Amino acid sequence: MIELKDICFTRDGKKILNHINLTLEDDKFYVITGPNGSGKSTLAKIIMGIQKPDAGQILFHGEDITTKSIDERAKMGIGFAFQQPVVFKGITVYDLLKMATQKDIDKKSACAILSKVGLCAMSYVDRAINHSLSGGELKRIEIATIMARHPEVAIFDEPEAGIDLWSFQNLTEVFKHMSENKTGSTVVISHQERILNIADEIILMEAGKIQKQGSKEEVLHTILREETCPKGVTACE
Repeated sequence: MIELKDICFTRDGKKILNHINLTLEDDKFYVITGPNGSGKSTLAKIIMGIQKPDAGQILFHGEDITTKSIDERAKMGIGFAFQQPVVFKGITVYDLLKMATQKDIDKKSACAILSKVGLCAMSYVDRAINHSLSGGELKRIEIATIMARHPEVAIFDEPEAGIDLWSFQNLTEVFKHMSENKTGSTVVISHQERILNIADEIILMEAGKIQKQGSKEEVLHTILREETCPKGVTACE
């Protein structure tokens, strides 16, 4: 379980996160949504340790991790997938999966991991992590590396960004599978209705604050009823 207590973050004089209090329970699939600039990605990066809060406290299973580094949090069981996956020159998909698992796995095991994200495994296992891979392929490979680590908390920052419709459909199926076979908490930053509908709980942010948190039925109903759907949240279209 992760607890955020009175988290504040300011950049260039603008308050990005304004006294955030949030509890993320074990074995739940959360989607954080809201308009651009509402603080969603910043919140995710603060959980991972990429950004440091100006004030407040972060607890992971009761332990204060506010000052811990990214590496320390990763070793504790927190994983993070960026909007734009990192490209590694000279490293194959197989190499990346071995690094993720921190084991000398064989190619059969690597293929089994790739198959979970809908990739034809033997066609990818020896490919280099470079720009010959599409955005959707890179996203799914990055998700595979997170799954391979079996983190207690997996965070995905706008995984649909920059990919085509076909790849997005495949990603949706991957997240649906993760939601149905929970082995830890999953947090996805997204505007997309298909991903919102997978959630156990939706967290709606606006202007650096949490406006509402609850079941997908409660939060989507609120958005529709008030007819103040944040820009880009396709559930209101």
